[in-house]
Amino acid sequence: MRYDPSTNPLNSNEWAFPMLEIIHIASFAVTVGTIAIVDLRMLGAGIRRLTPSQLLKSIDLWTQLGLLAAVMSGIFLVTTDPLNYLRNPAFRFKLACLAAAIVYNYTLHRHVANSGTSGPRSKLTAAISILLWLSVVFGGIFYAFI
Repeated sequence: MRYDPSTNPLNSNEWAFPMLEIIHIASFAVTVGTIAIVDLRMLGAGIRRLTPSQLLKSIDLWTQLGLLAAVMSGIFLVTTDPLNYLRNPAFRFKLACLAAAIVYNYTLHRHVANSGTSGPRSKLTAAISILLWLSVVFGGIFYAFI
């Protein structure tokens, strides 16, 4: 049995795909933005009246909701033409970076942010986090050009 993208409701409605793409990008912006707030604090910038741990606790729900919405909307977007997505090296790069960024964020990054320490380890952890999440963003952008 061969998958026919024309049978997908997202492909047969003029507004469905663009609206889902807006949800995907906005929810991903919430995810990356909230993580970046913590990263900037770990780098010694940003909201200085709160520790990275306090920031993490105060915005964690938004990060999780944004990530859930981004992943769910992304899955639906891929269903519009899964073979085209999966054959694209930029998309595969994006998925690999996304998996790495999620694992990193919920392990080492969270541990360091909650440790209450600052210094080179905290800064390096934040820099790697920013690099991983930017890689996911660029993988998504370059999907259209490869």
